[in-house]
Amino acid sequence: MEDKSYHGTAYANLTIIAVNFIYFMYLEAVGDTQDSEFMILHGAVFLPAVLRGEYWRLLTAVFMHFGIEHIVNNMLVLYVLGEYLERVLGSVKYVLFYLICGAGANAVSLAVGMSASSMAVSAGASGAVFGVIGGLLYVVLANRGRLGDLSAKQLAVMIILSLYFGFTSSGVDNAAHVAGLVLGIIFGAVFHSFLRRRGD
Repeated sequence: MEDKSYHGTAYANLTIIAVNFIYFMYLEAVGDTQDSEFMILHGAVFLPAVLRGEYWRLLTAVFMHFGIEHIVNNMLVLYVLGEYLERVLGSVKYVLFYLICGAGANAVSLAVGMSASSMAVSAGASGAVFGVIGGLLYVVLANRGRLGDLSAKQLAVMIILSLYFGFTSSGVDNAAHVAGLVLGIIFGAVFHSFLRRRGD
């Protein structure tokens, strides 16, 4: 049986994608998105800066990417999957969910980096995107394994392959990926249960 809350048009997801590309094009116009120092100046996560109280970086970094390949990969996944979750949660809750997962994943990544004394510069929407995947996984499972033409099996394969490629590649923030996935499942359950109680 299809979830009755699966409806509406995914304008918020398209807006998030547009904001990512607009900011990326702006950064490329005034500098180089593959230059770490430039990215720090414009909002990327950097441990010393966050320890100085610049916590807003946990959020701004969600909308920053290192090069065209980085942003295209993330936005392609978001374009394909984000609309499913937005149609279930509604636009406002979807945006809130996306930001929580993105900033939360960055915070966990920062904590892992702190324990390893890492001075890495991090940015990207992948924590939030993995959050969307995790949230969808919960919703699909709660909906008897299917939402529209999306199945739990398809999501599971995507998660396994994405994590595998992340852990076998260099320069990938795997802590943010795993954290985003876990946060997505948790907040997917919270948001979806809230909607169920309201009868939406």
